[in-house]
Amino acid sequence: MKKERTKVSLLFMFLSSLFTVCLIAANIFETKQVPFFSHSQTAGVIVFPISYIINDCVCEVWGYRKARYLIWQGFLLNFFFVAAGAVCDWLPGADYWTGDEGFHAIFGLAPRIAAASFTAFVAGSFVNAYVMSKMKVMNEGRHFSLRAILSTVFGESIDSIVFFPLALGGVVPTSELPWLMLYQVVLKTVYEIIALPVTIRVVRFVKRYEDEDVYDRDISYRIF
Repeated sequence: MKKERTKVSLLFMFLSSLFTVCLIAANIFETKQVPFFSHSQTAGVIVFPISYIINDCVCEVWGYRKARYLIWQGFLLNFFFVAAGAVCDWLPGADYWTGDEGFHAIFGLAPRIAAASFTAFVAGSFVNAYVMSKMKVMNEGRHFSLRAILSTVFGESIDSIVFFPLALGGVVPTSELPWLMLYQVVLKTVYEIIALPVTIRVVRFVKRYEDEDVYDRDISYRIF
């Protein structure tokens, strides 16, 4: 008896890989604060919004179930990376090694940032996917731009509210935290808007190439 082969989408594999790379890179980049006008911002804002754009694309083309798989895959691989980094930070360096301070500055803080990021990421990503999925059904597939922007606003708001107090409380001055959260939501939403023409073209291409355009009718929105 032949085992039935499961079709694997190369585009989904590529998007899920890029999604995971962005999450891992953001955890490292979040350890650095950079000046932003009269306040500051984390360098992770450079890559993290891309994960939300990919989430939008996957949810739009393949539906909430595939987005749920994407989110948990990113979570588990990100956890593996951070755990491995923490072990490497804990191991004693060789006698000639002079980079302990710099290495610890990144990977010593990364576990705390990662724990906050894991919690915020799961909450924000599932809110993002839920809003995308519900709005697509409600609008019968129209107004992709509107749901892409609104899902980012809701998802990033939840992400920032959870992430910054957990990750940077006691590290960043308390007076800076509300500004960090506000700027993160605004900047990432602006990022989404600027990238929207590219996102629309990517979604259209993937839909045609994959011959997929899933509508999440009568499904469970459980996260597991």
